[in-house]
Amino acid sequence: MSRVMISPSILSADFACLGEEIRAIDTAGADMIHVDVMDGHFVPNLTFGAPVIKKLRPHTDKPFDVHLMIAPVDPYIQDFADAGADILTVHPEAGPHIHRTLQSIRAAGMRPGVAINPGTPAEVVDPIIDDIDLILVMSVNPGFGGQSFIDSQLRKIESFRRKIDACGRDIILEVDGGLTPETAPRAIEAGVTAIVAGSAVFKGGADAYARNIAALRGEDGQ
Repeated sequence: MSRVMISPSILSADFACLGEEIRAIDTAGADMIHVDVMDGHFVPNLTFGAPVIKKLRPHTDKPFDVHLMIAPVDPYIQDFADAGADILTVHPEAGPHIHRTLQSIRAAGMRPGVAINPGTPAEVVDPIIDDIDLILVMSVNPGFGGQSFIDSQLRKIESFRRKIDACGRDIILEVDGGLTPETAPRAIEAGVTAIVAGSAVFKGGADAYARNIAALRGEDGQ
């Protein structure tokens, strides 16, 4: 198995200097940059949108892994493509036609992903597995950082691992929520290939980012 990818969530970064923070996690070994977009409607929090992403895009060449926690999604797909998103992940519950939404994301030049809440069954991906490049398992209820990992989602990760292996496609299996050096190894063992982490990456300031990323992978930090 190849080394697990780390996608630091900038929701836990210092908002006063986001450009510097992104450059720091890039240098520290991040594989992707995770951007949580919340509308205060689909989830009980409000963050930022496509204009902020566009301003951040020049600060790194790493893929922007954008998770939309908004409804509706479809009217904003092109905005996020124009802003520089590489992967655009949406929730099946955010609109009436998830298949059409995924097609629109790919048509806009981005890789489509689907996010699965703790209460959403794994079977929801069965009709759309050939249309997605990423499955994001939420191991907390979306909306806020700093929550504790929900252990029951490990079984869901294992289920998705079997589905991905059976379909034969190179789908990223990502997990987000409560990931620490203690919980990450369990998610990796269950089959994830990418980990989203916020506070576990950004704690301790820029000098600690490389060590924090290595710890999530189960490696010794330098």
